[in-house]
Amino acid sequence: MSEHTSTVATVHSEALEGGVAATGRCQVVVVEGPDTGRAVDVGDEEIIIGTWDGCDLVLTDDRVSRHHLAVRVEEGRFVARDLGSLNGTLYEGAKITESTVPPGATLKVGRSFLRIQPRAQLMEVAPSQARRFGDLVAESLVMREVIAVLELASESEVTVLLEGETGTGKELAARAIHEASARRKGPFVVIDCGALPATLLESELFGHVKGAFTGASNNRKGAFVRANTGTIFLDELSGVPPEVQSRLLRVIEERRVRPVGADRERDVDVRIIAASTRRLEKSVAEGTFRPDLYYRLSVVRISLPSLRQRREDIGPVVKELLRRRGMEAGVMDGPNMHRLMAHDWPGNVRELRNVIDRAVALSPGAESFADLRLSVMAAESETALSVRTDLPFADAKAMVLSNFEQRYLRDVMARCDNNISAAARDADVDRKHFKTLLRKHDLLPSSKS
Repeated sequence: MSEHTSTVATVHSEALEGGVAATGRCQVVVVEGPDTGRAVDVGDEEIIIGTWDGCDLVLTDDRVSRHHLAVRVEEGRFVARDLGSLNGTLYEGAKITESTVPPGATLKVGRSFLRIQPRAQLMEVAPSQARRFGDLVAESLVMREVIAVLELASESEVTVLLEGETGTGKELAARAIHEASARRKGPFVVIDCGALPATLLESELFGHVKGAFTGASNNRKGAFVRANTGTIFLDELSGVPPEVQSRLLRVIEERRVRPVGADRERDVDVRIIAASTRRLEKSVAEGTFRPDLYYRLSVVRISLPSLRQRREDIGPVVKELLRRRGMEAGVMDGPNMHRLMAHDWPGNVRELRNVIDRAVALSPGAESFADLRLSVMAAESETALSVRTDLPFADAKAMVLSNFEQRYLRDVMARCDNNISAAARDADVDRKHFKTLLRKHDLLPSSKS
């Protein structure tokens, strides 16, 4: 994923300021149809929508009339007026002549769907004075700006979309919002939308009744029902298949869920936080993600910076990681700190946590950060082992084998809490030979195992 811009947050509403969108801050956006993405601001004057070149919002939909629809603002709401169009204007499935609709309303003209929504704006906030929010720890200015927005979001019921590279802490941010909100006593339910095929994802989100499909031997409550009175966190939202997106949109709009195979719907009271490692705006532009679902979920969109964009946070994060493992960090300087600061951290905070966990496991006598046997190598990223084609075949093969052995041994020892016998069993290698390999790569623990 490419670097994020410096924009911390954008808002599609005034939800965090406690009011509805003001005149001049809203727009009519084509969320589905031949002209998806086109938009026009709604100001003091009535706007005209149609296929005529002189309209305020010009559509190419051949089922839209030259002068099809007019929209104006009245007392914080919107008045939609059909202009005698051939195919009519539909709101909530019914043809309208003139109707007052709220912000967020969707109108159908021809084959196109138009949403009246707040115009996305950069949200400028002063950096938080706090150096932590939930389990998020920060010293950098950019991360404290993020914390300031998260603090505001936690005080309302606004829907939040978190974007950022893998490992930047999106789930930690979502959980922190929940725990600081009025819903903190309710459940916090996490669903990885990118890990399941469409049929299983529907069942996981909405539930199913016995016999709904092969293998459905019992009734099952979906995530929305399990999260009732609390918060649902929809991770990897870009992985939601198109056939599930329409059902998800309906649940979000109506707060009602129908389990797979059921005849009746059930009301749910949930706060929704979503996350994606991919910029959903790009998915919308490519046609793989519904625009109306995107706008419903991105009322407040927050970009979490990568660790390489906030290197001043490496020290505080490491201190916190060591504190949770019962170790005093001591002075955060010296060769270990230099290694951490020089790394690019493609896996972000998650990768940093793995590095510290491994160092702690392989340094049983360590009393401070400086005592850790800390190693940060390119192998920390999930790239393939490099091959030196400038060496003879035998030498290049030996180097790859050596790198593999070192990486494998280090990981299996960390997984087995530095216990040689357990690690040897896990690797299915004779304990004596396993110990020889550890000694070869200078990975033998200093304490007796």
